[in-house]
Amino acid sequence: MTTIVLTVPGISCEHCERTIREALTPVKGIHHLDVNIMAKQVRVTYDEAQVATEKLKEILQQEGYPVAS
Repeated sequence: MTTIVLTVPGISCEHCERTIREALTPVKGIHHLDVNIMAKQVRVTYDEAQVATEKLKEILQQEGYPVAS
């Protein structure tokens, strides 16, 4: 299991949180997801054998929430 914290500057409200949760929750391999609106961060615990970090970033990008580099 791996935990990563992604900084997502576009997070500003509960709608953003809900959109991110709806996009990432169905992804196979994600075990825990936490969206911190104030910190503009998404913490994901996932199985690297099932999903790659780049895939998580790609999904967020597609939803309009690019990850800061």
